[in-house]
Amino acid sequence: MKSMNTGTEILHQEEIDVLEEITDLRNLVVYNDDVNTFDHVIDTLIKVCRHTAEQAEQCTLLIHYKGKCTVKTGSYEELEGMCTALHDKDLSANIE
Repeated sequence: MKSMNTGTEILHQEEIDVLEEITDLRNLVVYNDDVNTFDHVIDTLIKVCRHTAEQAEQCTLLIHYKGKCTVKTGSYEELEGMCTALHDKDLSANIE
C-alpha cells in the first residue's frame, strides 16, 4: 500500500533545503595586527562592511583584545568583494 504522507515529505524536504542554505554561510574574519590604528579599522568596517559606528567600534575592540572578529556573515560570493576591499585597506582578513 502507498503512503499518503506527502505533506510530511514536503515539509522534510523544505527543512533540508533550508539547512543546506544555512550551511553555505561563511564568516568574514578580520585579524589583529600591530600596524593599523583603531580609527582606520573602524572607518574601513563602516565603508566596506556597511557597519554602524557602534558595530565597527565593537568589532575593532574584539579584534584588538581577542585577536580576531567575525565582521560579516554571508555566502562566499557576498563576502569575496568585501574581503578584497579589506585587503586593499591593508587589513588582515579571511573568509572561513
